[in-house]
Amino acid sequence: MTLKADPAALPPVLAQPGDPARATQMRGIVLLLLAIVLFTLMDATGKYLSARYHPVQVVWARFITNLVIVMVIFAPRLRSTFASSRPVVQFFRGVTQFGSILLFFCALQFIGLAEATAIMDINPVLITLGAAIFLGESIGIRRLLGILTALCGAMIIIRPGAGVFHPAALFALVAAFTYAAGAILTRIARTDSTSTSILWSAVVGTVLASVAVPFFWQPVAMGDLWAFLLLGCFGTAAQALLIRAFSLAEAAAIAPFGYTGLVWAGFWGWLFWGNLPDIWTVVGALIIVGAGLYVWMREARAMNRAATKGPR
Repeated sequence: MTLKADPAALPPVLAQPGDPARATQMRGIVLLLLAIVLFTLMDATGKYLSARYHPVQVVWARFITNLVIVMVIFAPRLRSTFASSRPVVQFFRGVTQFGSILLFFCALQFIGLAEATAIMDINPVLITLGAAIFLGESIGIRRLLGILTALCGAMIIIRPGAGVFHPAALFALVAAFTYAAGAILTRIARTDSTSTSILWSAVVGTVLASVAVPFFWQPVAMGDLWAFLLLGCFGTAAQALLIRAFSLAEAAAIAPFGYTGLVWAGFWGWLFWGNLPDIWTVVGALIIVGAGLYVWMREARAMNRAATKGPR
């Protein structure tokens, strides 16, 4: 069944045909959708590799491939591209990206792709919370309840205290928080170009991974080189699209579309490993999606009311 949004409930930039801001917002949405597809393909490749190599080594390969690609692309203007108006923000963006990917790949060693992705998908409501705290966007009791409901959905999937609980699920939960932090930092650093953000992410992630990887290194089989290369390519392209999406559109407006990752993760899990999520994962995922969409609709109505009142 396809859900259709009430036009009156959409943010002003989406509810006014012909508005240039609407076209910009829509471009942000499309870019985010493409980024999610590539991120889930990266996750599937990471799960494949994490069954053979330590996640630190997999993450190192992802970042070093990313760095080589961006260095080749930006070689003629490397110095100017690296120059940032928000270097501290860019550094911590890189740290959060590194942490999010590493934690998620650690989770994928032990739990299914769909389950890990469902837990990670609480990040849109976390982005809303972070935008309220750090970007000054408004938030009320109903949105807070939506955030708490999404966390309850994650707990249903994780099921602490149940016999099916695996501690690795907590890695995915923490990864959701670090991912949301990175999204907020992307918004703060939006005065930098997309190229600058990509380069900073690649450099910071590569440095951090290179410090850790000697302790976990094992020889790479020739038959796995293609997967390591593909991992870096998917990650580079997805990160570029994600950064551009959040620089074009408001975080609260595009974040709900990240839920499409649930569909792709379930599809890749079935296609490559023959795994289908259990009923509790489906229930928890529906609660997370429902809570996220509720929060988004509340924000959309608030934006419409503000637009109707106009400046004072």
